Amino acid sequence: MSDSVTYDVSEGVATITLNRPDAMNALDIATKVLLRDTIQAAAEDDAVRVVVLTGTGRAFCVGQDLKEHIGLLQANDTEALWSTVPDHYAPIALALAEMPKPVIAAVNGVAAGAGASMAFACDFRILSETAGFNFAFTGIALSCDTGISWTLPRLIGQARAIELLYFPRTIKSAEALELGLASSVVPAEGLEAAVTDLAAKLAAGPTVAYASVRQSVAYAASHTLAESLAFEASKMQLTGGTEDHKNAVASFVAKEKPTFTGR
Repeated sequence: MSDSVTYDVSEGVATITLNRPDAMNALDIATKVLLRDTIQAAAEDDAVRVVVLTGTGRAFCVGQDLKEHIGLLQANDTEALWSTVPDHYAPIALALAEMPKPVIAAVNGVAAGAGASMAFACDFRILSETAGFNFAFTGIALSCDTGISWTLPRLIGQARAIELLYFPRTIKSAEALELGLASSVVPAEGLEAAVTDLAAKLAAGPTVAYASVRQSVAYAASHTLAESLAFEASKMQLTGGTEDHKNAVASFVAKEKPTFTGR
């Protein structure tokens, strides 16, 4: 079995790690299949209350494996070339964005192309000072994928998103923070600790409420106020029936700190 993606669950935190450091965690077909299936498995894993996506080595993920891409171009294998978008990239983006639990991108190095897209589908992007983003796509005369046309304008606005997608360049961590692409930037040696602290906080929280907030915000992005209010009402009813809500109310009355189980 390929070890290009690893999966570890500890104390409610699932860590999904891209593990092709020699290729800067570029995405060949085998890695995309494994990554897609691993993210989907994390979404369905009841033991998981928060997901961390990261990479090994000096890159988070540089996107498509261009060596494989060139080989497919030379072989004129158009089916393998372009079916990867609906078969791999789109399901990866959906699984990250629709995950019924919080998702953290621990961006340890450069995130380019689909690598940047995946980070933007997460709730939080914790960047090492040595990390950065590059949108890359038009640099090789391609359109964008993995949901970045949806996520990027919502993070920084349509005009700035168009500019950065038209004219790809490396956006270093400080600028990423200023633009709103990063949730926080930490020294490289402090990345693991910062991500661990945030993941532990989220894993100890009300998982169903977090999922409902994620879903409500995403729903509101493409629906009317009236529709969004109705969706909010459905999620309020759902979360109101959870053990976490009932225990939190009881703890409030007793002037105690609540303990959440994620149910």
